[in-house]
Amino acid sequence: MDYLVILGLFLSYFLIQPILLVFGFGKPKNLPPGPTRLPIIGNLHLLGDKPHQSLTKLAKIHGPIMSLKLGHITTVVISSAAAAKEVLQKQDFDFSSRYIPDALNARNHSDYSVSWLPVGTQWRTLRKILSTNIFANNSLYSNQHLRSQKVHELMAYCKKASQANESVDIGRAAFRTTMNLLSNTVFSKDLTDPYEDSGKEFKEVVGNIMVEAGKPNLVDFFPVLKKIDPQKIRTRMSHHFGKVLEMFEHLINERLGMGESNQKDVLDVCLKINQENPDEINHAHIKSLFLDLFAAGTDTTSNTLEWAMTELLCNPLVMEKAKLEIAEVIGKGKIVKEDDVLSLPYLSCIVKETLRMHPPVPLLLPRKVENEVNLSGYTIPKGTQVLVNAYAIGRDPTIWEDSLEFNPERFMVSKLDIRGQDFELIPFGAGRRICPGLPLAMRMLPVMLGSLLNNFDWYIDTKTICKELDMTEKFGITIQKSIPLCVVPVPLDW
Repeated sequence: MDYLVILGLFLSYFLIQPILLVFGFGKPKNLPPGPTRLPIIGNLHLLGDKPHQSLTKLAKIHGPIMSLKLGHITTVVISSAAAAKEVLQKQDFDFSSRYIPDALNARNHSDYSVSWLPVGTQWRTLRKILSTNIFANNSLYSNQHLRSQKVHELMAYCKKASQANESVDIGRAAFRTTMNLLSNTVFSKDLTDPYEDSGKEFKEVVGNIMVEAGKPNLVDFFPVLKKIDPQKIRTRMSHHFGKVLEMFEHLINERLGMGESNQKDVLDVCLKINQENPDEINHAHIKSLFLDLFAAGTDTTSNTLEWAMTELLCNPLVMEKAKLEIAEVIGKGKIVKEDDVLSLPYLSCIVKETLRMHPPVPLLLPRKVENEVNLSGYTIPKGTQVLVNAYAIGRDPTIWEDSLEFNPERFMVSKLDIRGQDFELIPFGAGRRICPGLPLAMRMLPVMLGSLLNNFDWYIDTKTICKELDMTEKFGITIQKSIPLCVVPVPLDW
């Protein structure tokens, strides 16, 4: 964050509201413990450029339910499995509203988005469309051939790169695969060439959306600055959203221009619902639904696969054990099928361990308390932002032995799962606002990862051998690798 900007706003706020903010009049009583607050900025100076890590360190001092003052906004951070269970399960309804970052108001996205709408009729309608037409078991089963085709295309792309002795950007390749899977499910067509290194611009746009949405924004901490947009985050987000929404508008108009459609995809379903009951869902809802689906679905899956490959390259014995398991079960050089995954427990353990150490959304999506509520004996005031630190919970040494070590073997004996019932491991959240894409992600990740391992050996590009295994994170709503993982595939001798 630009601290010169903060300093200037500090002085202006000091002149506007000196008594209220400097002397803390009206400070709520019985808040959870937290660090000492500075005048005006509160605890903003403690966030740093990786808030999930900073908040994890602060929780070790102030406890698993911690309060901070971020500018003008009271924030409560949840950093333990027990506290997360209270918020996400036992008192889920009280904490079900969203605290909407100002960046997500760009193009009025938050007014139509299933991710940000309050729990209500409109939200339920959109969630039903997702759960029925994309993520339900019967829908996933009927689209299994699409996922298999996209994984074959990913292997073909990697083989082509190996023949040219070129490296593969794992995150970008996984992004392209997932994007085409989603686009075939939604639009019945590819949005990028599956056999070429295309789709770079769309990936950059989605990456920029995630970074801007997660970037500390002065407007979120000082709402009076909303009209000014001093860091121009909402302005840039409007530009990024515009590119994606324009593409969806074109695809919708193209489908409408076809007249009676024979397609049985998600777009067709949405348009039929719109025609039969326009009050239930309109074109703005449809485009925002697709924006949520493509931004979240592609970015989280590709980031997780990239982290998994990075961890395996850092832990060659783990990689070798995984390759041996897959070769023994299905045969070396074959593509892993979804039905194979149940017979590949170590591969599933690697995916779980990656999600434990690198949760796609480390602070989950922020929640908001609409009415004052009691949480474990503390009073949480109306309007409080609530963050659940899945990153801290996944690395909690009281839960996980050698919590900073990548050790998939821990899940060979542990019964903990990632589907929202075990709060020690909640990379997709839990409760009524659990990520709806969890079933698809857990089908795609082991299949893509297992197929990459079973068809190729992987070597670091010698030109950048030191940097490629750098584990530095780039913070946004999702966590990306700061330096993309580029590795050279060598086909196995079959």
